[in-house]
Amino acid sequence: MTDVKKMIGQVFEEIASGLETGAFGAKATVAVTTLGSEHGVENVVRGAELAAKRDPGLEVVLIGPKVESNLKQYVVETDDEGYKVMEKLLDSGEVGACVTMHYSFPIGVSTVGRVVTPAVAKEMIIATTTGTSSAHRVEGMVKNGIYGIIAAKAIGIENPTVGILNLDGAVQVERAFKKLAEGGYEINFAQSNRADGGVLMRGNDLLQGVPDVMVNDTLTGNLLMKIFSSYTTGGGFEATGYGYGPGIGEDYDRTVLIISRASGYPVIASALQYAGDLVRGDVKKVAKEEFAKANKAGLKEILANITAADKKAPAEDEEEVVAPPKEICDEEISGIDILELEDAVRALWKQGIYAESGMGCTGPVVMINKERHPFVHDILVKEGYITED
Repeated sequence: MTDVKKMIGQVFEEIASGLETGAFGAKATVAVTTLGSEHGVENVVRGAELAAKRDPGLEVVLIGPKVESNLKQYVVETDDEGYKVMEKLLDSGEVGACVTMHYSFPIGVSTVGRVVTPAVAKEMIIATTTGTSSAHRVEGMVKNGIYGIIAAKAIGIENPTVGILNLDGAVQVERAFKKLAEGGYEINFAQSNRADGGVLMRGNDLLQGVPDVMVNDTLTGNLLMKIFSSYTTGGGFEATGYGYGPGIGEDYDRTVLIISRASGYPVIASALQYAGDLVRGDVKKVAKEEFAKANKAGLKEILANITAADKKAPAEDEEEVVAPPKEICDEEISGIDILELEDAVRALWKQGIYAESGMGCTGPVVMINKERHPFVHDILVKEGYITED
């Protein structure tokens, strides 16, 4: 009898949640790390509590120092401890997504931001905003477009319009998208509000939020996020928008969303709601489906043709470099040019040191086992990839 009462209680709880959120059973559990904010732990907690209050179907979990809050907490004292707990919760499925202020994504993964445009208060996806989809600008922007479509569909935009910001390489990106469309991948091209129209978006289109998904290179996207989020506050407090968004890439399996150390509690609250939207929309499933469709339409071949002209033919006598046995990579070395990142990794492999390329919030990084740091530093200095401290 007790079990029956418990089941009835759970049913009524789900009905109540459905009436409040508009989605029966559409619950999501997301976490946020509270250390690192320029505005203090209390700023992050305030954002987390606001998100939970706005959306009763959203369970928010705190990872950080002990605080006074009704939210569930995992108490840690350092960033490193926090990231370990975060990854454990994500990998176990206890939380569906996590919002954090710093995370090193592998090359090939970049984050998809979400803003509210000032002209007409329309939401717009910025693809992408941190991380690196590719060391090649045009290839990266093509991938960014796919990532943006994935994020848009996961939050409920069934057929998102796509525009390409008129930057260097935008015309090549347009050609690639059209080839992809010819191959059978559906892309709903936006049209500029300027008199001559076209899929290439101008500054006016940015302000008006013309496309659902604005495609750009990551560095430009990062700048756009900062401007959209804090143009009314002078830059020190990000007040509007949903943050820099989830890291997306083919075969990438963690839903980690980035916010800035300057993000204020309104942005943090919205970022957590964005995370909840992605969990409910099953962004991982959407990503698998979109990559499968894009690859069937010839994505890999299109990307290979884009980069082929820039690749130098290897010397006939150049030795093949094989990665040494894999090690835990718990140390980052920064200061390496993105165009030389993979070469730096191979230079370490030649010396028998396992390394991986990655992308932190401050730029490209080589990831290694911390015990090897002194040797790695000397090798990279000698090979000219970094300078002496």
